[in-house]
Amino acid sequence: MGSLVCVGTGLQLAGQISVMSRSYIEHADIVLSLLPDGFSQRWIQQINPNVINLQQYYAQDGEVKNRRETYEQMVCVILDAVRAGKKTVCALYGHPGVFACVSHLAIARARAEGFSAKMEPGISAEACLWADLGIDPGNSGHQSFEASQFMFFNHTPDPATHVLLWQIAIAGEHTLTEFHTTSARLQILVEQLNQWYPRDHEVIIYEAANLPIQLPRIERLPLADLPYANLTPISTLLIPPAKKLKYNYAILAKLGIDPESLG
Repeated sequence: MGSLVCVGTGLQLAGQISVMSRSYIEHADIVLSLLPDGFSQRWIQQINPNVINLQQYYAQDGEVKNRRETYEQMVCVILDAVRAGKKTVCALYGHPGVFACVSHLAIARARAEGFSAKMEPGISAEACLWADLGIDPGNSGHQSFEASQFMFFNHTPDPATHVLLWQIAIAGEHTLTEFHTTSARLQILVEQLNQWYPRDHEVIIYEAANLPIQLPRIERLPLADLPYANLTPISTLLIPPAKKLKYNYAILAKLGIDPESLG
């Protein structure tokens, strides 16, 4: 009977995949891959030559194509393999469950049809970000939003925490047919964020390294300059805290804790 395992390959070629995830790839009847470059694709083909590259379902050569259609095609290919009785592995860049709807859709559909389906975690861009920037998010807490969702819905960031805005390069894009935003949309985001952060507040554009020989991109700039920044599909915006944490004196009193004892 067919089965499905969605695994993450991490951010750096070969070096960040878990032993278990690599084993699933090695022993699969078929591997469906969604990886960022040819190096990664060739590496996974060395582990298991029975690989189908799902990148082919994205819009090609100027074609206008809704990404929902692309994702549905990918899920159908994955499910066809499972229904054919194959031990199927879907290998995705980074963490297979983070900004990767294909894995969630495929697992849900496979389980609904009675197949065994699960996910194995991978090293995500967020995990790399904390390491590369030397930040412990536990010190002040952090919030995380997809950039367009942050703009479209009534989210309220906490300026005393770290705030992450993912997929900043397509902030404000709603048609699911484009892979870039505009300076005008980013200006609207700046104006929105200005409710909580001054325009001269330093923000960071972060991009994890894809190869061991590369360095991560860590670009610091004032919030006001965001509309003119060079953004790529892997850019993430980190907004560091703009305020200090404030004590909740009412709760501390109920707990019998003296604020001075907390340092």
